Amino acid sequence: MQILELIKSRRSIGKVTGEMPSKDLLHKILEAGTWAPNHHLTEPWKFFVLTGGARERLGDAMADALKERMDHPESRESQISIENERKKPLRAPLIVAVAVVPSEDPIVEEIEEIEAVAAAVQNMLLVAHSLGLAAIHRTGKGIYTNQVKEHFGLKGRERLVGLIYLGYPAAAPPKAFRTSFRNKTVWLK
Repeated sequence: MQILELIKSRRSIGKVTGEMPSKDLLHKILEAGTWAPNHHLTEPWKFFVLTGGARERLGDAMADALKERMDHPESRESQISIENERKKPLRAPLIVAVAVVPSEDPIVEEIEEIEAVAAAVQNMLLVAHSLGLAAIHRTGKGIYTNQVKEHFGLKGRERLVGLIYLGYPAAAPPKAFRTSFRNKTVWLK
């Protein structure tokens, strides 16, 4: 696939089969992440591969974090929300949790480290698509909590930037529309 066509045809696909992608495919995806541009060549990414029970333990950490944020966690409505949060990591057979480990060097801007890891995620999503896999980058309050951060052993300024859910597509990719770059570009002379 030509790169522009690959970019334009990639979609977030959240509905996947239970079939596990091979380690060979996963290695290609992880390697693509390591080739993201990064200022000062700090390579600020860290990947956690979750399968089987590791997804359940992540769900427990996410559910505990949600429960702690609730005013009335014992209510029926809250209990349903907590259980739904617990099940989220079970939506795909494989998850790659992606974290940023910022450099301690004072000349390195932390935002550049986060941007580098975001570029790594994009590389990973594009390679997953090129390999015929479904992938979706999920974020949200649940993964930015101290409980989830501690679950992965992240400390200090280290943090998750997202979870990449991977599998084989169980649904057709959604149609997409993008506003033309012409409407989003200012030309300065």
